[in-house]
Amino acid sequence: MNSKKICIVGASGKLGRYMVQHALDRGYEVVGVCREQSVGKLDPFKGRIKVFPGPTNDRKVIQQAVAGCDGVLTVLVPWGAHQYSTGTAQAVMNYARPEARLIFSCGWHITRDGQDVYPWSLKAQEIFARWFGRFTRLVDIDDQVEACRRVFSSHTLWTVVRGSDLEEGESQGLPVWSRHVGDPILQSNLTRRVDYALFMVAALTNDALIHEAPAIVGCRTPSALAYVAAG
Repeated sequence: MNSKKICIVGASGKLGRYMVQHALDRGYEVVGVCREQSVGKLDPFKGRIKVFPGPTNDRKVIQQAVAGCDGVLTVLVPWGAHQYSTGTAQAVMNYARPEARLIFSCGWHITRDGQDVYPWSLKAQEIFARWFGRFTRLVDIDDQVEACRRVFSSHTLWTVVRGSDLEEGESQGLPVWSRHVGDPILQSNLTRRVDYALFMVAALTNDALIHEAPAIVGCRTPSALAYVAAG
């Protein structure tokens, strides 16, 4: 996909900015979508990317941004109580080219086939997030779940990348992945944010990830290293 055009939906966030940099490093033409009040966060890339300001669930904004793109990287955030994730995902699927690679980000709490085995700590975090969302109406986990359900049932060339807990730091390399949370390789539950972004961008050209929902973890974490050592 060298010299191709890609769109990053949610470009101004921490993950989004890392994806912008990885994409530019690969020589891609980059288009970004972010809220109008966050456009300034993309100033370091001024002159190298085109930015469409607006809510990521604004269908007109998405339609303009993804036009002619070979791939779309979408950060699905469970903001508010107005179907933000669902609206974003649906707009991307509706307006992206049929042959475009669509890569979505979410957390481990998303399950595709119900076969994931979650640690108690993650279950507790999800329970708290749902309670907090109902109380404050600032987040809506169920909306993100519905957004991913729509992606899974679509006929687009999708990949849903499910991220572990994140930390900052220099890149350790491309994360490793497994199909189900609870698999031994994922036990460390930690990924560098810069490497999560790297996996998202790399997925654009990895056809083996089409219609997969990889759960990722850092390649230098103890569980990943133990898995490799065990052969």
